[in-house]
Amino acid sequence: MLAPLEQGELGMASLDEIVAFMDGELQIGKVPDYPGALNGLQMQGSQEVKRVAAAVDASLPVVRKAVDAGVDLLVVHHGMFWSGARRVTGATYEKFKIAMDAGMAIYSSHIPLDVHPVLGNNACLASALGLQDPEPFFEWKGTLLGMREEFPGSLDDLTERVAGILGSPPHVCCAGSQQAGMVGVISGGSGAEVGAVREAGIDSFLTGEGPHWSYTEAEELGLNVLYGGHYLTETHGVRALVDLLVEKYGLAGQFIDHPTGM
Repeated sequence: MLAPLEQGELGMASLDEIVAFMDGELQIGKVPDYPGALNGLQMQGSQEVKRVAAAVDASLPVVRKAVDAGVDLLVVHHGMFWSGARRVTGATYEKFKIAMDAGMAIYSSHIPLDVHPVLGNNACLASALGLQDPEPFFEWKGTLLGMREEFPGSLDDLTERVAGILGSPPHVCCAGSQQAGMVGVISGGSGAEVGAVREAGIDSFLTGEGPHWSYTEAEELGLNVLYGGHYLTETHGVRALVDLLVEKYGLAGQFIDHPTGM
């Protein structure tokens, strides 16, 4: 796991300017996603942004931590509306009220951040693995979700590298070659796609999590699978995006780590 970032001078930029930049950079209007993603600005906040934070989930504990840290803009991968429409009561009400009372804006990017060729979760993981020129693969709704390239080492080498990147050893299905071979990377909950991933020519598949049956199916397919954890495989994209905002606008930035263990 990368160390929490704390950097940047207390410069300032407008919320509208930052949102317009992220919308364009991530192609929010062009990349397909799930209905509950609602990519883009999800909660209006103060126009004056000095401190920006990255987090994986827009959960109540994360919102509390962000407000306590004086964050003006919280950038997350999983936004506020994953469960669809719900009554604004209980924890949902508290989360909204805490953010609104503090004037903190919340911005979310799911698939657009996964697939970004530089800032994306999959691009960041591929780069950290040492893949020099990975190519996109695995079509979903007209978008290629993952990255793949030949890994010059054994499955054990790949597993060790993944453990170092994520800060925790992955759960491994050793069902294929002892050489890592063609490695495919799709962060998050893509384990259910082991069949299609194998058909795409992948020998070793790094993802976050999958259903129980994905392991047994991978065994039958002769596919190595490294389950790195949904949370741990999706910290890199939001961090890279906030690093870019810190550099571009001279803001103070930080990462709010709130792991789920899943």
